[in-house]
Amino acid sequence: MPTPATPPFYPAGFSFLVTVTGVTGTYEGSFQEVTGISVKLNSEEIKEGGENRFNRRLPLPPKYENLVLKRGMVLSSGLITWARSAVENFSFTTKTVLVSLMDENGAPLASWSFTNAYPVALKITDLKAQDNAIVCESIELAYEYFTRVL
Repeated sequence: MPTPATPPFYPAGFSFLVTVTGVTGTYEGSFQEVTGISVKLNSEEIKEGGENRFNRRLPLPPKYENLVLKRGMVLSSGLITWARSAVENFSFTTKTVLVSLMDENGAPLASWSFTNAYPVALKITDLKAQDNAIVCESIELAYEYFTRVL
């Protein structure tokens, strides 16, 4: 008789770290939200001559969403300086971004590497006198592709 399988382990999504090559600082990897870890394959329909019952569906290259990093506003940030250089001066340098999901001891459980990332948007939350909220900044990155490295 086979031994029973161990129950699945579902990691929590609130402990993660973001590393951008060439950007260092105390709070540079601390974010409250990371979105856009997504890839989708589309297909193209081809009508085959002489065969009228169906169309052939062929895969197209993958399409990646932009990676969005959101955190409380950090003054004198190397990451924001890099983003501002792209947005304000139209000067682009690509970087590798590593997003790591961490366990309770701070060891990585899973990591995704985003290749040749560059900033395409920089957003600051609305400033409202009636709200008692922290000012947040978001940086949106386009990239060539991502791979799961761990």
